[in-house]
Parts: sequence; structure tokens; C-alpha cells
Amino acid sequence: MRLPEKAPSLESSFAKLAPARIEALMRHANPLPAGKYLHWDELRRRAAPEGLTHDEWWAAVNVGRMALLQPLPLLDKQGKPFVFATPSPVAIDLHHIDRDAAGQIRAAAGAPLREDSHRYLISSLIEEAITSSQLEGASTTRNVAAAMLRSGRKPRDLSERMIFNNYLAMEHLRSLRDVKLTPAHVLELHRILTEDTLEDTHDAGRYRRDDAVHVVDVRDNAALHIPPPHTELPGRMQRLCDFANADESTLPFVHPALRAILLHFMLGYDHPFADGNGRTARALFYWAMAKSGYWLMEYTSISHILRKAPAKYMRAYLHTETDKNDTTYFLLHQLQTIRQAIAALHEYVARKSSEQKETEQLLARSAALRGRFNHRQTALLNHALRNPGEAYRVDAHQRSHAVVYQTARNDLLQLEALGLLEKTKQGNAYVFYAPTDLRERLNAIAKVGAGATSPGA
Repeated sequence: MRLPEKAPSLESSFAKLAPARIEALMRHANPLPAGKYLHWDELRRRAAPEGLTHDEWWAAVNVGRMALLQPLPLLDKQGKPFVFATPSPVAIDLHHIDRDAAGQIRAAAGAPLREDSHRYLISSLIEEAITSSQLEGASTTRNVAAAMLRSGRKPRDLSERMIFNNYLAMEHLRSLRDVKLTPAHVLELHRILTEDTLEDTHDAGRYRRDDAVHVVDVRDNAALHIPPPHTELPGRMQRLCDFANADESTLPFVHPALRAILLHFMLGYDHPFADGNGRTARALFYWAMAKSGYWLMEYTSISHILRKAPAKYMRAYLHTETDKNDTTYFLLHQLQTIRQAIAALHEYVARKSSEQKETEQLLARSAALRGRFNHRQTALLNHALRNPGEAYRVDAHQRSHAVVYQTARNDLLQLEALGLLEKTKQGNAYVFYAPTDLRERLNAIAKVGAGATSPGA
């Protein structure tokens, strides 16, 4: 990745100005040139306003931003505070997140999801566990990883272990929703995320022991970020936890969503661990959002969005480091990521609701099928129709729907008794497979009509 050009300081820009030029410059003191919060590296590539050089234009933009920037109790390696601003793009994003992420998850018809909410949550936890680990090198395919997590089988290799740990960590975070964050909590979270995945197993749950950890470009190994010295990490982590626990009376006021993003940013900046920093940072973001009442975020995956454009993720960090510690660049990137993750959730819910409706219509075409299956069986049949040959286990069905083992077992056995699943034995457990001609079998049952015996709901 090409490092962005460091922004000129306001002092150096003004030092070059003749007094007569200042009035012309002030007419362009807009913090959002072209309607965007541009970094110098972006602004210098655009056409400057007529009569201004790029240095003068940048100086004018900085004058416009000065009144917006507020210092944070978070420090860089030189002990200088990070700053942030809330220009209109930030305010707009926060408005949408406040509206869309603190309510209930709803189906396409607008009604809150009740019976299926646990299933959506499990799907989201699995998605975040997979993609967050893939961002840091896990290579297991999505289908294999999802099957592992749903079935509860033990990981078979390093990639699966990373994903399995991430899933455990996301579940663990739910137990910390109402507690004040401490360095011990962060260390325990890191231990869960990295257990049995590091070169030195002792690094799980402890700060890095030296200053050899750098963020590098994987293509040419060029250093992109050198974190603070390891000797400062205990104090920096305590400062970060104090920031995480601050309430709205603490000045400056930091919106809860921005606070969650800044926790993510600082964990990445400090890079306190030998490995697993990104996973820990994203997990802390989820903790902070849940603690502040943004329950819908439990059902989203920000890593799924970040994985589509990892260079933009890294650039948001670098823009902050190369422009006077201005975290607004990172805030804007992450706010957009959150909104995209929420939109993806709504698209997912709409798609699943549509698929469920199609299956229900198929099952309602005759008296023989109408009302025969409970909502869990309907969901499984819906999935099986689209995934012929898919394997289903009792324990995975149990986890997906939060029911007791016997209820899950009865669901599958009833479908197998009707010929809608095929049963085989693997070890001590039964595995049920979706036949490739499932739709035809359903149609055959419908034709038989009253001759079929209902398994009940």
C-alpha cells in the first residue's frame, strides 16, 4: 500500500502567505471541500479553486476545521492527544445508526422477528467469526467453517481454530455487556481469541514483550505503522478502559457509536499484542455498541464489509496518523461500514423471509402439507430445498433454534420418517441429509393427501 503524503501543517502553509492573500483564502475556509472530509493526499489531486494553490486551499480547509476539532483523552506515541470532529457527514451517519441500530430486527412485513431472532443471531455470530478471522489470515471455506460452528465439532487446523475462538469470544462478550471494562477483561478477551493459534502459546492473553511488532504491507513488507513501546502498554490500556467507561457527563461528549469506533481505533493503534490485535479491536467495538443499547449490531458483521475493501480500512488509519491525529477519517470510514452492515442485515432478513414464504406456500398447497411442520422444520426444509445434499445434525439444529436436544431430535426424526431427510450414522451420532429430490418428495406427499400422518407441531 502506498503511504499517503503527510498533510502540510497550518503553520507552514500560513508562513508562505502574503498578508494580501489571507482574505482570499478565508473565502474558502470550508471543512468539507467538494462536500467531503478530504485528506491532503486526496485534496492535492483535485483542481484547486481558481486563484488558489493547493497549499493555500489546504490551509483554508484547516481553518474551517479548527473550530470543529475536539481533543480526546487518548494519546499518540509522542503524548499528543488524538482529536475528532463531527461535521455534517458524521452527524448524518449517526442519525441513521441511532434510528436503525437501537431498535428491533424486523421481517420484510415490518413485524419484529421473535421465533427466528435466535437463528439470525447465530448466523451473524458465525459470519463475524469467519470474516474477522479471514481478515487475519484464516483460510477455511465459509461452508466448512459454518458447519463446524453449527455442529459444535472441534477445530481441525489453525484456520478453524481462529474462527472457533472468534465465535467463543463473541459469545463471551454478551456476558460483559453490563460491566465496566478493565485491562483484565481485554486480556481475557484476547486469550479467548488467540488460544492455540500463536507461535508462542504464552502470548495469548498477555501484552507483547518487545517492540518488534509492526503493521506492514503484506506485498513488500514495508512498515505502515510502528506502535508505541511495549513498556507503555499497561498505562495505555488503563487509559483506554477509562475512556470506554466514561459517561455522557465527561467532556468532551463523545457519541456512544463514536466511542465504540475509537476503542476499535486505539486498540489497533496501540497494537498491544503479538497477534490478534484486529480481532480484539473489532470485538471491543461490539462490546461498546451493545453496552450503549445498539442491540441490532449483535446481528451484523462489520468484518464482512471490511473484508471487501481492506485497503480502505488501513487507509483510514493512515490518514489519521498523517494529519495531526485527526480520527475523523477513521470515524467516517467506520460509520459507513456500520451502515453497510445494517443494510446487509436488512437485505438478509428480507431474503430469508421471502425464502421462508416460498417454502410455506409450497407446504400450504394441499391439506396434506398444510400446518404439518413447525417453524423450525419449515426453516430447515427451506434451507434444504436450496442446498441439496446438506448435512443436518441434532446438536446443530438445537443451537440454531435454542431448543432442548429432544425437541431438535424429534424435529429431524419426524422429517426423516416422512422421507424428507435421509439418516446415516457417523460415530455415535446420526446425521441427516437433504435428498436431491426433496421438492419432488414434498409434492408426492401432497398428492397422497390424507394418507400421510402428521408429525405434529
